[in-house]
Amino acid sequence: MSLDFIEAPSPNFDARVGVPDILVLHYTGMKTGPEALDRLRDPNAPRVSSHYVVEEDGRIFRLVPEERRAWHAGVSYWKGERNINGVSIGVEIVNPGHEFGYRPFPDAQIAAVIALTADIRSRWQIPDDRIVGHSDVAPARKDDPGELFPWKRLAEAGHGLWVEAPAAPGLPLALGVEGVEVFALQAGFTRLGYDLPPSGKFDEATQQVVTAFQRHWRQEKVDGVADGETRARLIALLRLAG
Repeated sequence: MSLDFIEAPSPNFDARVGVPDILVLHYTGMKTGPEALDRLRDPNAPRVSSHYVVEEDGRIFRLVPEERRAWHAGVSYWKGERNINGVSIGVEIVNPGHEFGYRPFPDAQIAAVIALTADIRSRWQIPDDRIVGHSDVAPARKDDPGELFPWKRLAEAGHGLWVEAPAAPGLPLALGVEGVEVFALQAGFTRLGYDLPPSGKFDEATQQVVTAFQRHWRQEKVDGVADGETRARLIALLRLAG
C-alpha cells in the first residue's frame, strides 16, 4: 500500500553505520504535535530527530530519509547493539506522554502506525523481536511509548511480538532479593534483548528493565516487580522468539 507522506525535512541527521534492522517506537512527550515537529526539525537541537512523526489524526510526516541516521534513541542497547541510532528507524507518535497528560492513542493514529510499520518493513528486514519501544532500548531513561500503546494490536497486524500466559508459580521477585531465581530472570531478559548482565541481585537496573518489559508486554500492572505473570510472559516470549 502506498502511503501519503507530508514532507517536513529535518536537518538533524548524518550517515548510517549499518543497514537498519531495528524499529524504535516513541511518543513525542510534548504538549502538541506542532511543538514536537518544531523540536525535531530545530537546527539548534542537532542531536534530536526521527525519521517519521505520526499525528493523532493519522497524518504521517517524513523528516529524515530512512537511508540516513536520525537521532532518536540516545544512549541505548538492544540484542548486543549499542549504536541503535545507526541501525534503526525511529517513529515518533504524537502523545503528550506521562509528563503532560498521557492518554490513549486514537484509532486513526494506530492504524497509521501499523500501515507505516508495514511500509518500512517492505524495504528493510526488521524481525518481529526488533520492533521495540524507546523504553526497551533505554529503560533507565525512558518510558515511551508507554503502557497505553497497543502493542497487542500491532502484533495482531503482523508486527512485533505479543504473548499471553498463565502466571508462573513462585513468589514475586522485587528490589533487594538475591538468588538463583533472580539470576535466571536477568538471563532471560538479556536473551530477549535487554542490557542486563546476570548478577543474581535484584538491583535498580533490574527493576528498570522489569518496568520497561511490563510497559510493553504486561501493561495491566507496571510496578517493577517480577510477579508470576511477568515471568510467565517473559518465558513465553523467549519461546516465541526462538
